[in-house]
Order: sequence, then C-alpha cells, then structure tokens
Amino acid sequence: MTSIFHSGLSKDFSSILNDADDYNVIIQVDKNNNIKEFRAHSVILRARSRYFKSALSSEWITKKNNMIIFNKPNINSTVFDIILRYIYTGELDLEKYLGKDLLELLIASDELLLEELFEPIQEYLLKNHITWIQENFNLFFHIVFKLSDYDCDKLQKFCLESICENPKPFFTSKDFLSLDKSVLYRLLERDDLQIDESEIWDCLIKWGIEQTPGLGSENYDRNEWNNEDYEALNNTLNPFIPLIRFMEIVPNNFNYKIRPYKDIIPNKIYKEIEEFYNKGTFPKITTLPALPPRTGKIDSKIIKQNLVKIILKWINKEDYWTSRYKFDLIYRGSIDGICTESFKNKCKGQIESLVLIKVKQTNRIFGGYSSIGFNSIGDNLLSIYNGSQRFYYSSNNFIFSFENDEDTQNMRISRIIVNV
Repeated sequence: MTSIFHSGLSKDFSSILNDADDYNVIIQVDKNNNIKEFRAHSVILRARSRYFKSALSSEWITKKNNMIIFNKPNINSTVFDIILRYIYTGELDLEKYLGKDLLELLIASDELLLEELFEPIQEYLLKNHITWIQENFNLFFHIVFKLSDYDCDKLQKFCLESICENPKPFFTSKDFLSLDKSVLYRLLERDDLQIDESEIWDCLIKWGIEQTPGLGSENYDRNEWNNEDYEALNNTLNPFIPLIRFMEIVPNNFNYKIRPYKDIIPNKIYKEIEEFYNKGTFPKITTLPALPPRTGKIDSKIIKQNLVKIILKWINKEDYWTSRYKFDLIYRGSIDGICTESFKNKCKGQIESLVLIKVKQTNRIFGGYSSIGFNSIGDNLLSIYNGSQRFYYSSNNFIFSFENDEDTQNMRISRIIVNV
C-alpha cells in the first residue's frame, strides 16, 4: 500500500520558503528603485528548474560571504514571487493578478524553462483577461510571437484568429510594417483572413518595401526604382507570392495594383494569372498552388474552420474552387429551441442552407446541405403528381458526417443519385 501526502508536503515547503534561516541564495530581481531580494535554497531551485540547475552550477555563480548572489533584473518582484512560490509548493494561484502580470509571468516562465506553467497561464488569460488582451492587442501580439510556438501555441492561435476576424486595424497599423516574416507567412496562408485579396496585396507590397534594404523611407517612389530595386523586392516577397489568391482579385484591381509589380511575380505564375483574366478560365496545367478563396467565419459551436473548408469543397464538387461563401446563422437549437415548429419558423423560405447537428454526449457530427434551401418546408414539402407524393430534391444536395470537430480523415458524404 502506498500513501501520498502531497498537501502536507506543499505546506511544509511553503513554511521553508517563508521562515527558514538556512537559505544560501539571494536573488535580486527588478531594477532601479524597484529592486527586491528573495531568499531561497539552491538545492530546491536546482531540483525544480532546469534553468537554475545550470545557472547555479559552480562555474557560473557569484558568492559573497558564502551566500550565492543571483541577479534577474528583467523579472519584476510580483512575477518572481509567483514563480518562487510555485517552485517551493507546486501551486499556482493566478486569481489576484492583472493581465499584464500574467503576460510577464509567461515571459519569465519561458526564460526559466518552467514548461509546466505555459498551459495554465494561457488558459487563464484566455478565460479571464480577454478584454485586457483586446485593449493591448498589438503589445500582446508581438510578445506572444517572440515566445516559442510550442510554449505559446494557444495564445498565438487566438491572436491569429482575432486578426483574421477583423484584419484591417492590424494590417494598416505601423506595427504591421515591422512584422516578422514568419508571422506574416502564418497570417497569409490562412483561408479565414477576412479582407479583400487586393488589400492583402497592397499591405504585402508596403511590408515588402519597408523590409527591403535600399527601399522604404529611403526610396519609396516606384518611379525612381531600377531593376536592382525590383530584384531586391522580389527577393523579399518571393516566399509570399504563392499565398496570394490572385484569381480573387477583380480585373480592374489586377491592372491597377498587380500589373505594375509584374517583375516581382514569377513569369510562369504571371502568365497563368493573365490567361485567367483574359479567358476567364484556369489554365489546364498550372504552377499556381490550389488555394481556395478565403472563407468567411462560420458562427458555429459544432464545427471548426478546417471542416468548413471540406464542406465547401463538397458544395463546389471541386478541389480548386472559385466561389466565395458567407455564412449567416439563422437557427441554433440552444437558443431557438430544438423542435420541428421552431426549425420551420426560422428556416422556411431560406436559400442555400447548411444544417449541422452534434449528437449529445458524443463528438460525432452530422449535417446536410440543400442547394434549394428549405423553401418547401411545411405545406409545400410534397408535390402531388398523378395522385402520388413526390419530394423536391436537387442533385447538388448531400448529407455528411464527421467523427469529431478535428476529423479530416474519416468523414463521410452521401449525395443524391438521380434517375437510378
């Protein structure tokens, strides 16, 4: 039999932190008039943190009167107090702290290699400090993306989704021009970026000019550029060109915005784009990546954006689609009531419609698409032909299922078969 007494152990270690007189480390944090000293035990610090295990090794430490003196001026006292209590007790209490403190705690946890803290800090910020994040979004965004993708994946995902929902304020801000290229790439590759493709192109060009040595504020007038300037801009923007959905840009904007920068677009790609605008059809053989139009966000508590893309492919019956869709929520069972009458009242008379159903106490998702909507709900559901009843149908309609909201492998689709 094994008995575990973690709560008592945590309490005892807390008393060691607060009352012990045998400490051998003094840690000085913050700077100027805010410097504060914390007393700790090297054996506990090294056992609980890979960072301190290395930093307190004999070759790095500074001693004074047999006491290890350690300085961390880039961490403030509020944050270090949280960290030290976690190291000693294994407990993390985030309730009384501001969003700013928690963001700094995340930064310090990253520096001190306290991976165990990344998940709870991210979840608490997203659950309890959304307003603060939104009010300080640019600061928050840039800090979060300086941390590693692994450490900060949830906050990075939140930031990207927030920008995609309302991109213009961010894309037109001064901060955008200094955006790291890896973050810009992650934004432009998303299918849910809610901004006109020609505006994306405009912003990309401005970013590229600012990022290219010899251009920017030194040489912003394109009329003064030479071949070397275009070549330099091409080198900067080359990784991003395949992410632009050129086929979504209307002809006037193509002539006005894209054609002047012909020299920075690979020749084969440019010829294919021209063929599309001249003939209105895609080339039979294309080097353009098969990117779909950027899709609108769907207001659903059942499916995520990755499944929306699959459903849109089914609607278009193609892997390469050119149709743009906007989703409007007209009926939600949790709000409007789960009953036939409520469904009829909300959905009757609607045009193309998508129905999503999640099975209670499971992750399974069922759904259906009607290209003719639900105009026939109610009295007109059936038409009478030679005394017999007949349902309205369309060969474009289908039903489908997913195992869960992440499932992109085991989905099923069943279409209507006509005249069989």
